[in-house]
Amino acid sequence: MKTKLSARVRTLAPSATLAVDGTVKKLQSQGKKILNLSLGEPDFDTPKNIQDAAILAMQKGHTHYTTTAGITKLREEVAKKFLKENHISYDPSEIVVGVGSKQLLYNALMVLCDEGDEVIVPVPTWSTYIEQIKLCKATPCEAKMKPPFKLTVKDLEKKISKKTKAIILNSPANPTGAVIEEEELKNITKLAMAKNVWIIADEIYEKILYMDTRRHAELDSASKEIPKQDGYRTVTRQVRDDKVKKIQHISIASFGREIKARTITINGFSKSYAMTGWRIGYAGGPKEVISAMINLQSQTTSNTSSLAQYAGVEALTGSQRSIKKMADAFAKRRRFLLKAFVADLDRLSVVPPEGAFYLFINVTKCLGKEYKTSSDWCTGLLEKEHVALVPGEAFLYPGWVRLSFAAADDVLEEAVKRIKRFVKISN
Repeated sequence: MKTKLSARVRTLAPSATLAVDGTVKKLQSQGKKILNLSLGEPDFDTPKNIQDAAILAMQKGHTHYTTTAGITKLREEVAKKFLKENHISYDPSEIVVGVGSKQLLYNALMVLCDEGDEVIVPVPTWSTYIEQIKLCKATPCEAKMKPPFKLTVKDLEKKISKKTKAIILNSPANPTGAVIEEEELKNITKLAMAKNVWIIADEIYEKILYMDTRRHAELDSASKEIPKQDGYRTVTRQVRDDKVKKIQHISIASFGREIKARTITINGFSKSYAMTGWRIGYAGGPKEVISAMINLQSQTTSNTSSLAQYAGVEALTGSQRSIKKMADAFAKRRRFLLKAFVADLDRLSVVPPEGAFYLFINVTKCLGKEYKTSSDWCTGLLEKEHVALVPGEAFLYPGWVRLSFAAADDVLEEAVKRIKRFVKISN
């Protein structure tokens, strides 16, 4: 008997990045050595102090159910973190801990959206936003951006309507690494208030930031030749060390009581603390909305892992040196890749990321008879050179590909060699 699945599942697209990773793992099981640059996962182990905190919690018997919203201590520390780092004042009752930021994004959409509502999503984007919106029976509205993918209020004004319920902001963004400018955040705040719409702010990459790539770029010492963005093509420039400015992350909810009352701020431990497998995230927002998210969670997953929660407390209160160590490593890899793409890959163009750990690459000059789409191109690269990237189609932006540089230096060096070989034969 053929099973008839629900309409919502029949139209659900699988995660494109996880699909690529699944293909990679299948090839690896066949003995093929694949350079996997597809996943957004730090290649570092969870810091030892965080691991030890989970072990200690287990030994103390903290292995039982917790309250659905999360243990009090963790919510208190999240509130302190929001106040100190993001300048947002949340009471612990306005915070919920969930099974990763992905679940909290879904819960936020579920409690806000009804059938017929619209949610604006800047594109290119992480496709999970689109699929989650559809699962809520709302309609995703794509606000398509052009390189260098810096979201402006004008991008949103074109898409806003009477049906708009929410706008999703992701800064630094996946897959581009772009950071929304402070002035544009203020303009978006005014728009959200004027049109009475919600903001769902995904800030998972907030701690992974680089030097200013729009006017300067990164330097190890004064007057070095380094990559800088010109339009969206990468060229080299000479700049002075004392002019370098660091990109700043700003939470939109910090702009005042009114916008805070219409914002759900979502974050987690996966990227900053290399805790992807622990499945723990958190959200702050108006008590009415957070309470609804907790009620929804109580009927689905209930609490996230008790051990992960105690590990989360240590992540927030313990040494933060691991964050700098990872950020420094990502910055070094980013410099290497930008230099490599500038020097030898003139058929490709890149947007230097301001944050996160992705390089978004334009491959349209490599497309032709054999590789008609960026998806075809990625398939060819995987088959012929055993390098796994994610095609732009996964981010609703064909003609581009995403390279994750959350990989060891030697892996990236070898991957660049293989990509160079493949680019020469692409048509």
